[in-house]
Amino acid sequence: DDLLEQLELDMLEADVAYEVAEALKDEIRRQLVGKKVKKSELKAEISRSISAALLSVMESEKPDVVKLAHEKSEKPFIMLFLGPNGAGKTTTIAKFVNLMRENGMSSVIALADTFRAASQEQGMLWASRLGVKAIGGPYGSDAAAVAYTAREHAKSKNVDVVLIDSAGRQETSKNLMQELAKIVRVVKPDFKVYVGEAIAGNAVVNQVREFDKYVGVDAVVLTKADVDAKGGSAISIYKATGKPILYLGTGQRESDLQEFDATWVIGNVMGEQRAG
Repeated sequence: DDLLEQLELDMLEADVAYEVAEALKDEIRRQLVGKKVKKSELKAEISRSISAALLSVMESEKPDVVKLAHEKSEKPFIMLFLGPNGAGKTTTIAKFVNLMRENGMSSVIALADTFRAASQEQGMLWASRLGVKAIGGPYGSDAAAVAYTAREHAKSKNVDVVLIDSAGRQETSKNLMQELAKIVRVVKPDFKVYVGEAIAGNAVVNQVREFDKYVGVDAVVLTKADVDAKGGSAISIYKATGKPILYLGTGQRESDLQEFDATWVIGNVMGEQRAG
């Protein structure tokens, strides 16, 4: 029991949501009850059970967005990026432009954040740096119209992928959530990505649930994984929402995107030395 209590503390310190840490602790305890283990091997057996339990939480199949974009017969493949303020959606979109280009596909960015000051300029700067077109609109204009214009541009120019930036919003902001729902109705995105911070802890679970309720979430990208994040948010998201995590943002460059690896999270939660 002492080891399980320590595990729960380790999980909470690694940003695992409290409800998830409790559920996992109880699950592991059930697995261990009745097992015959030598006292000298008890700690190792508990470690194995913990690793297996954590891995089982995060082993759901991840969609391959590059493959989905490649295989869509009627171009373009449309991705909508959504999430709270300051999570790094625009920079994440730049990383996806780079990812698609590395896999032989062209992109256009729809700057449908017409709410936040400097959002259009930030998006245009990234587009210029990456050598792709960005389509925006005046501040306060209809975000769905911007997304629609970008889709029609992609169709006419045979562009493979449309990446839609949206205004950062808290899940409690009903009017901005309705704006998001309108974008979905108008352009019917093929894939919706929630972008949240790896260091957000419990908050990220509620956010994913609310965004999923309003518009549907297909997968998650966690940013700022390089800022001393132990990755516990990933366990919470999988366990509490069932949504797969595709990538981790690990810096500010367009190449700073790495595929999510469950073993990295488990190593951090269990206090093992992080690789690299």
